[in-house]
Amino acid sequence: MIRLSGLRAVVLDIEGTTCPVDFVAGTLFPYAHRHLEAHLAKHGGDPAMAPLLQEIWQGWADETDPAAPPLPAAEARQALAAVPYLQWLISRDRKFTPLKDLQGQIWAAGYHHGELRTPLFEDVAPALQRWAALGLRLAVYSSGSVQAQQLFYGHTAAGDLQPLFSAWYDTRLGPKREAASYRALLEDLQLPAAAVLFISDSAGELEAATSAGLQVCGSQRPGNPETLSPHWLQVQHFGELTVTAGAV
Repeated sequence: MIRLSGLRAVVLDIEGTTCPVDFVAGTLFPYAHRHLEAHLAKHGGDPAMAPLLQEIWQGWADETDPAAPPLPAAEARQALAAVPYLQWLISRDRKFTPLKDLQGQIWAAGYHHGELRTPLFEDVAPALQRWAALGLRLAVYSSGSVQAQQLFYGHTAAGDLQPLFSAWYDTRLGPKREAASYRALLEDLQLPAAAVLFISDSAGELEAATSAGLQVCGSQRPGNPETLSPHWLQVQHFGELTVTAGAV
């Protein structure tokens, strides 16, 4: 049993922490890959898509990997022309924020039509409810877009868990392996570092959060690709974690 005290917020990663890694890699990513072209064909001309597409063209222009598809000429940059680059990014699991936003749009349709449903680990919903009942603020920090995060927690076997969360953060906050991102998170939460617990399956993320002063706990779930060092406090089940709320 791990006991952590003085907390006012718990910030959670998703993959390998609250759901199996293979749901994201084996279900969500392939779903977005299959529906990407049709989604852009249908919505690529929407005014709301223009800023996102501009970010994609800029990211493509700044791409340094020689294996990337060639950037189309400016006059050929219609929405569907972005498909080769986006599919290439997906195949490499690149953490490209505009792609994450686009995937979130595609997943929204999948959840809406009942084609997608989130398989949380069985201990997650009870833990979230328990922590919220203690008065702790709950937040998510994931490489997936905020929209994708909200869809994820809005369509689970335990029902819609979105109302339990008060804050959502994606990589627009900053890279998850940089301490500055966690300092920005603390600034937004307006909480001292020691009052915030971050739970993740990634040693690099735990290291960055520790550098920013947060309390941390590793998540070592079955099927996780990374085996955490014993250096980190870690649990295989949230029932192994006892938290105590600090003074408000």
